[in-house]
Amino acid sequence: MAGVVTDERPLTLEDLVRWFEAGEKPASEWRVGAEHEKFVFRLGTYDPIPYEGPAGIKALLEGLTRFGWKGVYEGEHLIALERGKANVSLEPGGQFELSGAPLETMHEICEETGQHLTEVKAVADELGLGFLGLGFTPIWRRDEIPVMPKGRYKIMREYMPKVGNLGLDMMFRTCTVQANLDFASEADMVAKFRASLALQPIATALFANSPFIEGKPSGFLSSRANVWTDTDPDRTGMLDFVFADGFGYETYANYVLDVPMYFAKRDDKYLDLSGRSFRKFMAGELTELPGERPTIKDWADHTTTAFPEVRLKQYLEMRGADSGSWSRLCALPALWAGIFYDQAALAAAWDLCKDWRVEDHERLRADVARLGLKAQVNGRSVQDVAKDMVAIARQGLKNRNRLSAGMVDESNYLSELEEIADSGLTPAERLLELYHGPWKGDVRRAFEDFAY
Repeated sequence: MAGVVTDERPLTLEDLVRWFEAGEKPASEWRVGAEHEKFVFRLGTYDPIPYEGPAGIKALLEGLTRFGWKGVYEGEHLIALERGKANVSLEPGGQFELSGAPLETMHEICEETGQHLTEVKAVADELGLGFLGLGFTPIWRRDEIPVMPKGRYKIMREYMPKVGNLGLDMMFRTCTVQANLDFASEADMVAKFRASLALQPIATALFANSPFIEGKPSGFLSSRANVWTDTDPDRTGMLDFVFADGFGYETYANYVLDVPMYFAKRDDKYLDLSGRSFRKFMAGELTELPGERPTIKDWADHTTTAFPEVRLKQYLEMRGADSGSWSRLCALPALWAGIFYDQAALAAAWDLCKDWRVEDHERLRADVARLGLKAQVNGRSVQDVAKDMVAIARQGLKNRNRLSAGMVDESNYLSELEEIADSGLTPAERLLELYHGPWKGDVRRAFEDFAY
């Protein structure tokens, strides 16, 4: 592949396009990677956890090595773990993330998630720690949350307040569940990108699970989703150009080229290049790296600094959902696999949203953060669209299971989403019912009633 030849000649736009193209896989090799984040807290006090200390985040990472995880270091700091193709990593405020291996079935994904939660609970119990799956921390102030020792996060922390009001909240006070899915060709990528980007706010509504900020109702059902509307307009949002004629790898590459840089990694250290132009980097015109041009690894790193609701790397990443219960951690990848991995389902999903106007997308993204399933789009309630979307995903899973010899029905992983869509009540609204009822206004009860 021409794109890997970077020592002898400068990168070209064609190299960047070929990097995306290298993700193409035949349907027989399609897999799903599931990711989820959770807050770590001190049992009894519900305090956030520092990195150092006998019962800190580092100790939690070290404790997991008994299960065969290998440490990943940045300088002297243990910042992640690897086992096979899976890894455990830290978000800026110590949110604990599992990035699962690419797996074929939802059963494997849910088993992987369950094994991870069992392992971290075994270590956490010894350290007096617990885990909470909500989209936004329900009680902590930003200034209470310890900072993890990762160079990338220091650069982001200093840059975020220059470009948005809520970027630091995104970094330190949110948790998400995500799914990564494959594509066969550029045309397949485009079809999947368009359908999933348009429908991402519907997933946001179904998974809305963060109605509290600092101990009180925030006015949003997904405080996490609201944060993303005021983080950094250069690298977030609904990407209108995805719906325009001619969209493809090159369009997306040009978008990422125009996303201001955060860093380049040199000698295992992060060099602060926040706000710089990757195009100038390609031309050898950065004063911090005089005459130096990026490698394809620099490009791969840079693609991870764009944060749209759906992100293209060498797969497509679904980014619209709040973290939540164990069952919903399994439901999110099932929802998107059901839509992506059956052609009839993908076509039906596109039919749901193909007539929405570009201006509908950004408005819907903002509306569902506040209104959840009660929002409206193109004359329909989000609840009705959600019912259709989940039904399409269920049929898509059934179709894929019929075509795959021996694959056990995966559609049951969508049962909770069906209940949410049918009731019209998001997980956040259930939390608010508890807050106004049995909890008697004490949001700390979430740490008792919803801990993993």
